[in-house]
Amino acid sequence: MSDLQQHTVTRLLHQLRAGDRRAFDELLPLVYDELHELAARQRRRWEGDETLNTTALVHEAYLRLADQSEPRWASRPHFLAVAATAMRQVLLDYAKRKRAAKREGRRRQVPLEEIEATLKGGGDPAEVRDEALIALEEALRRLEDHDPVLGRIVECRFFGGMTIEDTAEALGISPATVKRRWAVAQAWLYRDLKGVREGTA
Repeated sequence: MSDLQQHTVTRLLHQLRAGDRRAFDELLPLVYDELHELAARQRRRWEGDETLNTTALVHEAYLRLADQSEPRWASRPHFLAVAATAMRQVLLDYAKRKRAAKREGRRRQVPLEEIEATLKGGGDPAEVRDEALIALEEALRRLEDHDPVLGRIVECRFFGGMTIEDTAEALGISPATVKRRWAVAQAWLYRDLKGVREGTA
């Protein structure tokens, strides 16, 4: 993205914060490629069922973003972080619907190895990845209850695929803090998921 485009994005985000809803329609074409890339990164983790493809994920997330009554996006990285959250929710809702349709809502405990394979882009079949996504989401919610900033860092870094620097700008903290707390968050999630698997959480 050129400096001029970034300047335009920043101006439109300020207009949105001031209540100008028309700015959102101007914003989308400028950030569409980045949203598509963000969606593609998330979809690659849970391939296997193309019903919800990358373009569909972008459009579903767009509708959720457009539906926000009072957007407060301060910068391009902040907007992308919120978009990553919206995509995470779309994927989670989709995974839950698939699970309900296939298993009539029955749950099984997901071994940590399957979740780790999902996070690394492996694991088969597709329904295992859906279960792993749901397990990770539940762990992330527990992390957010424990430490909201850690939860936001995971959203930006893992779900959003954002750099340390962009995550720092989105959250208003230093890159060094993001790097340190990202390691803390990963360790916390591992312990939590391990505890759930072993029945000690």
